[in-house]
Parts: sequence; structure tokens; C-alpha cells
Amino acid sequence: MKGANWDTPAVSGLMIGYARVSTDEQDLTAQRDALTALGMAPDRIYVDHGLTGTNRARPGLREAMAACRAGDTLVDSGDGDPPCHVGQLRC
Repeated sequence: MKGANWDTPAVSGLMIGYARVSTDEQDLTAQRDALTALGMAPDRIYVDHGLTGTNRARPGLREAMAACRAGDTLVDSGDGDPPCHVGQLRC
């Protein structure tokens, strides 16, 4: 992604990605690209589309967390188009 200056996290396990957009009009492409640029395998990126921040029922996040094992890193691309941040949670 042009202008992105994110360092790839140092991890010993797998990197699991999560992306979400709040509306059906938003596109996940920028977030997927940002996660891929961090070294995420496309099949390790889980998404929720059209779910607002107040909606706690997020099947994509649930799947991402279920995929994490000890030593893995869950990377949240943030909500937005383009993503505004990348946060990590060690599993």
C-alpha cells in the first residue's frame, strides 16, 4: 500500500490476519493488501463485511481467534478504507 510504513512483526508462529469494514459500500481490498504486505498468507486472513463496531457478533474475528495457536500473532488491520492502524495480539 502506497505510503504505508509498517514494520513486519517478529513472530515465531503463524501470522493470522483480521479485517473488517462497517458498511457494504466499503471495500476490504486495501486492508487485505496491507495484511499481505506484512507477510500474511491470503488463506490466513479472516474478514467481516458490513458489521459496525457496535456489533459484537463477528464470525470472521471468531474464526481468526480459533485459528490462533500458542506463538501465533493475530494482526487486526483496523476498520477503514484505507486501514488506519495495525494492532497485534499474541495468541
